[in-house]
Amino acid sequence: MSSASFNDELLVFLGQSPTPFHAVANMSTLLHEAGFERLDETLPWQLKKQSHYYVMRNDSALVAFKTGALAVVSDGLRLAGTHTDSPCLKLKPSSEIHRHGYLQLGVEVYGGALLHPWFDRDLSLAGRVDFQTHSGELGSTLIDLREPIAFIPSLAIHLDRDVNKGRAVNPQKELSPILLQLPAGEDFSLDAFLLQHLRQQNDAEDIDKILAHELMLYDTQAATMVGLQQQFIASARLDNLLSCFLAIKALLASDDSHASVLVCNDHEEVGSVSSAGAQGPFLKAVLERMIAAEDDSSDALERVVRQSMLLSIDNAHGIHPNYADKHDEKHRPVLDGGPVIKINANQRYASNSRSVAFFKSLCAELGVPCQSFVMRNDMACGSTIGPITAAELGITTIDIGIATLGMHSIRELSGAKDPEVLCNVVTRFYNR
Repeated sequence: MSSASFNDELLVFLGQSPTPFHAVANMSTLLHEAGFERLDETLPWQLKKQSHYYVMRNDSALVAFKTGALAVVSDGLRLAGTHTDSPCLKLKPSSEIHRHGYLQLGVEVYGGALLHPWFDRDLSLAGRVDFQTHSGELGSTLIDLREPIAFIPSLAIHLDRDVNKGRAVNPQKELSPILLQLPAGEDFSLDAFLLQHLRQQNDAEDIDKILAHELMLYDTQAATMVGLQQQFIASARLDNLLSCFLAIKALLASDDSHASVLVCNDHEEVGSVSSAGAQGPFLKAVLERMIAAEDDSSDALERVVRQSMLLSIDNAHGIHPNYADKHDEKHRPVLDGGPVIKINANQRYASNSRSVAFFKSLCAELGVPCQSFVMRNDMACGSTIGPITAAELGITTIDIGIATLGMHSIRELSGAKDPEVLCNVVTRFYNR
């Protein structure tokens, strides 16, 4: 596949995945079309060698795996890990706000979002809605309004002359988007709107009432190639749907020799402490059942893990030409400069000399250059699912990713070549 074809598919995936729920739904479609069988966590599993499976949790996290031809207890596992969530504005449960003739929505800030870029954007709404039918049954569905239905206008500079001197955003007071103007005495119910939308879109007249929702605002501007020579990818949610896409493409492209696993956790941006997060039991539960199909001894998981490795794939900070001093002078990754190995002495990244050496050898086999990122000593370092998963499983781990600019903004930038390059390296990892 050419980089252009790879990126065309990537742009479609990004556009169709405004929330973690939609990302997992789209990945499950890719897996289903490739012959993967979906498993139910509430039922016994009858796993077979050289077979392909996947399991979802909370509709927002996914583990896919190939059982491989070789015995997992002697050959180990090849694992890659990513996360499905991105910083965003998430609706509060009771979100309607009526102020000065406008209808607005109350939001919470999810994760470490850059807030200023959310102003003056055409926003839509997507996520999961839970409902009750007329017969009393509970159900849920995904929605994506697609059309721009909300806007957070900036305050005019004439009313705040110091705005360009570094004014902070108050997330409680200043981030409520405007949806419409309401005449005096007229009311609006978000639940009623959602109910009408579901009935119209899903032809589901049996839905009686909305019970709960997890809805997120998102920028309607499409993912696209940018630059004079289209050398860059600009999109929302590159962190970390870019990694989800390239990792699942790598798993699909891999052969069936080895037991290979992809975990896409939710809630990484808020600490990973959840049933679907890296600090929860999801991955370990799947691995225990996967390994028990071959060896049900009490120490089987530990024996397998000690022969295994995890690639924790999450975007890395590329050097910004306007802020070069924010990088350590010897560790300045560039876009399209090859995969970035992320290292931190205080274990905010899980890379160690052994896992770094292994990954460099993979890249060398394909003639792919590597870059390194280390945070400046006088700045706090972010983290990933890597250290958490390494601690939970005791598995040797390396943190890697694609150099990106504008991380955690409503729109981010990466190189056009890096995604397919890293996909090829991850495929080689699965096959080695």
